[in-house]
Amino acid sequence: MKRAGSIGRVLLAVAACATTVSASDPTAVYTRVDKVVLEPNAEAARTIQIWGVFAMAKPEDRNDYLPPARGYLYFSLPADARAARAEWADLAQVAGSGQVVSFGSRYDLKARLRRADERPADPDRYSLNFGLTKVRGRTDYAPIRALAAFKD
Repeated sequence: MKRAGSIGRVLLAVAACATTVSASDPTAVYTRVDKVVLEPNAEAARTIQIWGVFAMAKPEDRNDYLPPARGYLYFSLPADARAARAEWADLAQVAGSGQVVSFGSRYDLKARLRRADERPADPDRYSLNFGLTKVRGRTDYAPIRALAAFKD
């Protein structure tokens, strides 16, 4: 009987914690990258243009994403240039592959999706998070499903 009471308290504690945890996605951007432009060059890049289709975190809502849109993101290096350049090299590597990837922190990244005919100016600051992540599986997740269904 004593053991049953202990198990009951543990289950009650787990249930209480489960109800207070808020499931949110810390990722800023899900994308299918078409091309990457590193300026002035790949070895000493100070800015990056990432062209493709993007499902970006909805501002002021930690659980939702904007509908996918085509264009490009334009970034400058953050303080940790080495880590950012490594992610930028990974982005260049997946460009044109059709692979959906994610990057950036929704709590830190303040990026503006630019139209294809817009000249690059005033780059946004790149945000590091968990690195570049290839999306495998989980195709039922709304931003991934929306990117897969996106047609020009």
